[in-house]
Amino acid sequence: MMREFFKGIDKITYEGPKTNNPLSFRYYNPDEIVGGKTMRQQLRFAMSYWHTMCGEGSDMFGRGTIDKSFGGNTPMEIFKNKAYAAFEIMDKLDIDFFCFHDRDIAPEYATLRETNAGLDAVTVLLKDLMKQYNKKLLWGTANNFSNPRYMHGAGTSCSADAFCFAAAQIKKALEITTELGGEGYVFWGGREGYDTLLNTDMGLELDNMARLMKLSVEYARSIGFQGDFYIEPKPKEPTKHQYDFDVATVMGFLRKYGLEKDFKMNIEANHATLAQHTFQHELRVARVNGVFGSIDANQGDLLLGWDTDQFPTNVYDTAMCMYEVIKAGGFTKGGLNFDAKVRRASFEGADIFHGYIAGMDAFALGLKIADRLIVDGRIDQFVEDRYQSYKTGIGADIVAGKATMDDLEKHALALGDVVSLKSGRQEYLENIVNSIMFQ
Repeated sequence: MMREFFKGIDKITYEGPKTNNPLSFRYYNPDEIVGGKTMRQQLRFAMSYWHTMCGEGSDMFGRGTIDKSFGGNTPMEIFKNKAYAAFEIMDKLDIDFFCFHDRDIAPEYATLRETNAGLDAVTVLLKDLMKQYNKKLLWGTANNFSNPRYMHGAGTSCSADAFCFAAAQIKKALEITTELGGEGYVFWGGREGYDTLLNTDMGLELDNMARLMKLSVEYARSIGFQGDFYIEPKPKEPTKHQYDFDVATVMGFLRKYGLEKDFKMNIEANHATLAQHTFQHELRVARVNGVFGSIDANQGDLLLGWDTDQFPTNVYDTAMCMYEVIKAGGFTKGGLNFDAKVRRASFEGADIFHGYIAGMDAFALGLKIADRLIVDGRIDQFVEDRYQSYKTGIGADIVAGKATMDDLEKHALALGDVVSLKSGRQEYLENIVNSIMFQ
């Protein structure tokens, strides 16, 4: 019989908004139909292996407060126990997917060869547990930022040796992701950036990053990987400036190097905050550029200037997020990965479940609100009406590409002045959102 790591916690079920049971869902009802699909299909929740199984509550001013050894004594025993505990968590929360970095699932030894052997051993275990519990891998990735060898970056390192080591790590992570049937693979530039331009050849670093991504895509396809590739934008931290600053910056990078057909975006709420954007803004930019892919679901603290990775509870944000997801046609191979960790002072096993329940309920509420906003139609209609001038006359010619500069000048001269502007009615629209949220 398999060991139970979280005793006293039964499977979390939907009990409705009036329940007083803290270990139940108030809003996430996986079989409820919203927008023509079940909540399970719409939201595609995933567990983040790094925060959930490895995060020990440490910060810059103190060591960890949470024991994540799960009773193991040797490094391999600890990581195998993490796997057993991970699938217990997913099973009890009824979460279908998980995501990981290579160094989340197995120990790093003195040599790459030994480390890869450890990864192979844990991969066999994960594959067995996935079959046993009917769970899937949303996406995998490589941790090319924690080890001191990556102090100057990985794909953008000034050291060709570090570049090669990063490539070898990515190669192995791609093999594992493919072996486990992963539906995506993520590139996050943890140290792909700079702290000062005084020691930085930016052109070479960007060229090398593109070279590594091209090689990775080619190799992955050659071994049968059928999933999506994602880039996860973040403007800073740990470097002062990261090359994947935001969605718009990444789009420019992809287009420069001819990679725009290979990559989509994995958008994180807290990273949008750090870039001084709203979460919805980053999702909208991805959507209108056809690169929306997946989401790291969390939230930051607007009073703090770093990536706090809190479980999402702001329903305004989750509603506007799901509004964009629905407008994008929903997830295909992506989903909502909870890149979130319990607070340093929340050190008991039950706190993991409270965090996930809070986040899953917040997104279930957001989904229902977003669907009601779209069915209501007033916001969409207002936007449609606001741009009516582009449906006929000179506006239609502009959109069709028929208008010349002479045509535009002629039209402007005939106007005398622009006098037909209408109110943007921001307050009216915001009140519609409130009225639908709280109906």
